[in-house]
Amino acid sequence: MSRINCPNCKKELVYQSIKDLPNFPFCSMRCKLTDLGAWLDERYRIEEPMSPEVLSRIERKGEENG
Repeated sequence: MSRINCPNCKKELVYQSIKDLPNFPFCSMRCKLTDLGAWLDERYRIEEPMSPEVLSRIERKGEENG
């Protein structure tokens, strides 16, 4: 049996397979949506300096998808 803690509420989750946890790594849909809301409210963010290489890569991906 494996154990992890929900990243949101810290509840301990015990499972044999990840398939046993439909909202992995969260304990519930509520915790999953709370985490999503934090990202959307920009309480969480990944900050990376925008070097010319990174900016060029983002622009190329946009042109491929557009």
